[in-house]
Amino acid sequence: GVMEKLGTRKGQLKNMEPDGKGRVRLDYMIPARGLIGFQNEFRTLTQGSGLLFHVFDHYGPKEQGAIAKRQNGVMIANAPGATPAYALGPLEERGRLFAAEGDNVYEGQLVGIHSKDNDLTVNAIKTKPLTNMRASGKDDAIKLTPAIKYTLEQALDFIEDDELVEVTPKEIRLRKKFLTESDRKRAGRSG
Repeated sequence: GVMEKLGTRKGQLKNMEPDGKGRVRLDYMIPARGLIGFQNEFRTLTQGSGLLFHVFDHYGPKEQGAIAKRQNGVMIANAPGATPAYALGPLEERGRLFAAEGDNVYEGQLVGIHSKDNDLTVNAIKTKPLTNMRASGKDDAIKLTPAIKYTLEQALDFIEDDELVEVTPKEIRLRKKFLTESDRKRAGRSG
């Protein structure tokens, strides 16, 4: 798994030595942009038992081709407002969420990772309709899994060319370069 992932990040294996204790030392030459976000992925791949060190070697020509792209699309908010659990519950079935209950979002902000490979514009601020009827049973309290909160490095690794990372003193948010859906479609046609 580790060798495959380093290969997709333009890493070149230079040396491989088993140490006789069940471990293997891998020496790679890899561009610095290939290392962005890899440390977290490495911990996951080695289940926390791997050791990763990196040292600057030299300046070289830029490797051709893209560094490993993500496989999934994203869920994009279609309007500004606060996110109620009523709206996030159904979205959680479509993927993992960046937005927690009560977060303020705006149009074009990424609110989650879609389980499929396409981007999906969603209504993350949908409120429960208020009716004068009493429910026969008590409303089920919607249980949400905790939202994904990326570090700056993880956010930079996650985004694609049409996305931006917004850094404020309190939060790190992900958003599309073009906030409205019509602007994104127009940019997709021209680009």
